[in-house]
Amino acid sequence: MRLSRDVAVVGGGMTRFHHKIHAERTSRELFVEAALEAKGSVDNGFDLKEVEALFVGNFSSDAFEGQSHTAALMADWLGITPVAASRIEDACASSGVAVNVAAMAIASGAYDVVMVGGVEKMRGLTTEGVTDTLAMAADAIYEVGAGFTFPGLYAALASAHFAEYGSNWEQLAAITIKNHHNGSLNPKAHFQREVMDIALRQGEREQLTFGDELEFLKSSLNPYVAYPLRLFDCCPISDGASVLILAAGERAQEFTDSPVYIRGIGQASDAMALHDRESLTSLRATRLASAQAYKIAGVQANDIAVADVHDCFTIAELLATEDLGFFSKGDGGRAAVEGRTGLDGEVSVNPDGGLKAKGHPVGATGAAMAYEMFKQLRGEAERHQVAGAELGLAHNVGASGATVSVQVYGR
Repeated sequence: MRLSRDVAVVGGGMTRFHHKIHAERTSRELFVEAALEAKGSVDNGFDLKEVEALFVGNFSSDAFEGQSHTAALMADWLGITPVAASRIEDACASSGVAVNVAAMAIASGAYDVVMVGGVEKMRGLTTEGVTDTLAMAADAIYEVGAGFTFPGLYAALASAHFAEYGSNWEQLAAITIKNHHNGSLNPKAHFQREVMDIALRQGEREQLTFGDELEFLKSSLNPYVAYPLRLFDCCPISDGASVLILAAGERAQEFTDSPVYIRGIGQASDAMALHDRESLTSLRATRLASAQAYKIAGVQANDIAVADVHDCFTIAELLATEDLGFFSKGDGGRAAVEGRTGLDGEVSVNPDGGLKAKGHPVGATGAAMAYEMFKQLRGEAERHQVAGAELGLAHNVGASGATVSVQVYGR
């Protein structure tokens, strides 16, 4: 099994993920910025009029901005009407799924050149408003109606994993420390400071001193959000956009001598509510989607050198590294503590800082992962470059695992 036609990434762009610096901007402005960067990244030049279709991942511009009909709006602002423009909504996996749809559109022969991306402008609402909007991706009757929000749902997954495998919060703290380190090297990241830098600054303000990162992360300055998850186990609320330009393999050389190919794709779903899942210590949709992507690409998990995985909470990264097959069940947390997921580890996980430090404007996240693979496999990731990476993976989760998309990328 393989894609019936090669699909190449020939350009990519991304805004910085943040909230304050985008306070006065709309999602359309953010998307245009990312699209123009993608256009400018095409080595041999690119005219937006070459785009034959547009796919936009977006979770809820309806609630965040009072703006629906998002894809047509983006096509209008890019000046590429009347091309077909489609919005894909799959919660936090919206643009990861959009990348899969765009790849299939080219593989099918329907189009030769498409643009795909994602955008979310979240900070027009208060934190409470954002929480309520995101909760629409959970089961409104059996989860939200019972008082669950996403920190609580992922806290339940963490508690189950701790109980079954003996994993612990200190392992989650290792993921926090790693991802903040990686984010400090990424100019696109929301958080660009090491945990110890934050500890020193906050400690000075509170007249406290900390011997190391873990001491700070165990302190009252890192309060519980939903036990056992603390504030620094959670990704921030961010605004941003990310865009890719895809081309059929036989046309890739028109645009660049260094294309990155989508070697395999996968997608799966699971029960919306956690109580209907077969397990709380594994995301079945991740296992199934990655198995599809590996089979199409003709690779195995241990062939992957670099991966962006969905770490909306630190426990999500731990689960992903196990479910994707990088480590055996129960070993993901130990691998993080031992540095096996660092920039020079066995498999570099979230070299851009992940959702935890890079940020998580939900509709933009999956395409941002694809952007990171494009940069990594072309050797253009600068300070957070993974040396010699030839195969990469992007793993994007909707909500608590009801939707998962995976792509395998290769040079």
